[in-house]
Amino acid sequence: MNIQPVRWSQTLSSFYVYENDLSSALLVNALIYQQVKVNFSALHVRVNQPPKKAIECKVSPTIQTEMVQLRRYLEGQRFSESTVKTYCVFIEDFLSFWEKSQKQNIEKDDLRLFIEEQVSKKRYGISTHRQLVSALKHMVEYYKLDEIDDIETLRPKKSRYLPTVLSQQEVIAILQVTRNLKHRATLALIYSTGMRIGEVLSLKLNDIDVDRRQIFIRHAKGRKDRMAIMAESFIPLFRNYFMSYQPKVWFVESPNGGQYSPSTIRHFLKRACRRAGIRKRVTPHTLRHSYATHLIEAGVGLRHVQDLLGHSKPETTMIYTHVAKKDLLAIKSPLDQALLEVYPPDNEVRKLPFSDTFSG
Repeated sequence: MNIQPVRWSQTLSSFYVYENDLSSALLVNALIYQQVKVNFSALHVRVNQPPKKAIECKVSPTIQTEMVQLRRYLEGQRFSESTVKTYCVFIEDFLSFWEKSQKQNIEKDDLRLFIEEQVSKKRYGISTHRQLVSALKHMVEYYKLDEIDDIETLRPKKSRYLPTVLSQQEVIAILQVTRNLKHRATLALIYSTGMRIGEVLSLKLNDIDVDRRQIFIRHAKGRKDRMAIMAESFIPLFRNYFMSYQPKVWFVESPNGGQYSPSTIRHFLKRACRRAGIRKRVTPHTLRHSYATHLIEAGVGLRHVQDLLGHSKPETTMIYTHVAKKDLLAIKSPLDQALLEVYPPDNEVRKLPFSDTFSG
């Protein structure tokens, strides 16, 4: 049974459901349907037989009032809804932590001890650790804690991992084994345009101009609009998909007509990779990484790739130059150079001295 309202929280490392009657009922019914034992005492739900004991709120009324004001402040900073929610979770946890200390003023040591406790207890990765510090930094600005002026020293340096990239043959293999037409069109769109998964889910049909081969991406990351180029080879697939499924508003719609779920896209991409025999860890963002890398390998300039991806800084796009292999493959290894010195090309004996299997 597929429950659309259920979402995954990377920050909390758990699934969650919005607290309303419809979502709660769906969640509980799905668990019972799957013969899963439900402990109602741990759920904020209202069912036919409510829990005997009401759940106490984790935070005090004072913190609840503060969080209402802090949420308004963050929304006034024009952060996305997802960022506001994440920051509020971090700040609420800190205020609860600080309240227990019964101190009069917030000090930098309070921030440091809280961060150390959270990172150790919840095993945050570098990215979540940095996001936690960002949330506390905005809290410091909200409360005008001028004495805490060097909170950046609590932020770890950003990791610089090379992205996983698929070969062009692997991308085609994934599309070939994706049997569902809607799924295949979605994956082809992500790879052919380099769109983020959130951008694909928010893409409306009236933002697609087939005649001009343009896709207008609205309110992308950083509140920026941009244009994407539609691949010529994608147009027949798009027309086939459109005639078959007849979506009304969104490029890809759920069966009830609403926006598609990101977890569904991740699921059928994972299934396609398994069918194609690809063992790399592949996500929808891997297709975006592959798109950018393949453009650079084809000779497209970094400035154009930056515009197509919607990056604010060229440094972000530069990461793909480290995985582009076209120029790297032209570099001769010292081993190849050494063998050419010992065995020149005109030498009749071309058998390498260490290629055989040694016995004894």
